Amino acid sequence: MKISTSPIIVSGVIEESNRLLLDDPIALKSNTRVSIYIVPEDDDVSEIEWMRWLAANPAYDFLKDEEEDIYTLTDGKPIDVER
Repeated sequence: MKISTSPIIVSGVIEESNRLLLDDPIALKSNTRVSIYIVPEDDDVSEIEWMRWLAANPAYDFLKDEEEDIYTLTDGKPIDVER
């Protein structure tokens, strides 16, 4: 069974014991298994690198569904992105 949920983005710290300590509690049932993507906070990461990482992140695979494709090329204003 596939359950469609939105990703939850939280921050935290990796303790000396290598355990993840979240800054705030999250509203999930106890003993719920989760997948976690660790992204170190680093001021040296460019916006382009972040966009590439997000585009490859499977948490956003639902956006590839045709039902999510609700915009056209005439919506919004174009942006200039370095490649």
